[in-house]
Amino acid sequence: MNIGIPKERRSFEYRVGLSPSYVTMLSRQGHTIYVEHDAGLGAGFGDGEFEQAGARIAYSAHEVFGRADLLLKVSRPLIEEISWLRPGSAVAGLLHLGSARQDKITALIENKVTAIAYEQVTLPGGEAPIRKPLSEIGGILAAQIGARLLQNNAGGKGILIGGVPGVPPAEVAIIGAGIAGSHAARAFRGMNAHLTILDTDLQCLKTIYDRFPGVVTMVSNPINVSKVCSFADVVVGAVLVPGERPPVVVTREMIRLMKPRSIVMDISIDEGGCIETSRPTTHEHPTFIEEGIIHYCVPNMPSIVARTATHAYLNAAFPFILEMANKGIEQAIADNPSIQRGVATIDGEVRNISSLSPLADPE
Repeated sequence: MNIGIPKERRSFEYRVGLSPSYVTMLSRQGHTIYVEHDAGLGAGFGDGEFEQAGARIAYSAHEVFGRADLLLKVSRPLIEEISWLRPGSAVAGLLHLGSARQDKITALIENKVTAIAYEQVTLPGGEAPIRKPLSEIGGILAAQIGARLLQNNAGGKGILIGGVPGVPPAEVAIIGAGIAGSHAARAFRGMNAHLTILDTDLQCLKTIYDRFPGVVTMVSNPINVSKVCSFADVVVGAVLVPGERPPVVVTREMIRLMKPRSIVMDISIDEGGCIETSRPTTHEHPTFIEEGIIHYCVPNMPSIVARTATHAYLNAAFPFILEMANKGIEQAIADNPSIQRGVATIDGEVRNISSLSPLADPE
């Protein structure tokens, strides 16, 4: 099979669709991999590494798209890129088509492109193996970025997140105790923040209670969310409902209860967001102020740790990539229900695109 690895063209997307080590594995299986010139630079992989792994370097994006039976991307293709895909070919990546502009979905359908969304690939028990490591990274980054946003030079209150002897630490509230929320909790706890975690699932709260002694756990409901918003220096929204848009758990009225220059971080924004005042931002302009509160709402948080993120998600994605390469796209879909659940478009039809409210997607 011909497999294409293009350079990512979305702003501030530094990850790459395949690493040299996995190129080696595919090459040894007899597949031909075309890597666009400088596609891996953001993640620290040079053309020479890809060539040594057995890839062919292409100096034209049109060549990579045109030759590929299977194109491995990271982020959703731009409308121009969709036009470069060969009719009947396949593209796999973190597509999030539920929050895409309709013209992109229409273009995929008209071109009869098979689109496989990594974030929708799920195991029989409901676990999303490719999304999981990226959620873990997003949660850890929430603490790293939140600590910086509290600094004066970032517009924050000037609070050291862990405090010092005689001065209390920052108050952090995390709404959602799933993968992203629990990893955010671990990272914030490691910085000695005072932590409150809310969730509707009592078993998740029990897990947090047992893992992190001293962390306050609360059932997530409007009364409790309002309460924590009134005193929190940082509120992290980490709500995920598989296949659906997350519910709005922090309303504008709750935001108004927060102290000026406090921080809200909506790390559910790639699925539509769980905070009423959120709107997507970028790594270039990551924050905005609404109701006197600093909002951080970057959908592709893991892209700024591109090398770690590339290795992490490919460790989970590669078994599915290998199966599609060895069996062919159609046979792999037929044989593997997990891949089936990731199919967004095929044969000119929509299959599994969750119904989310559209995000701003100028690209």
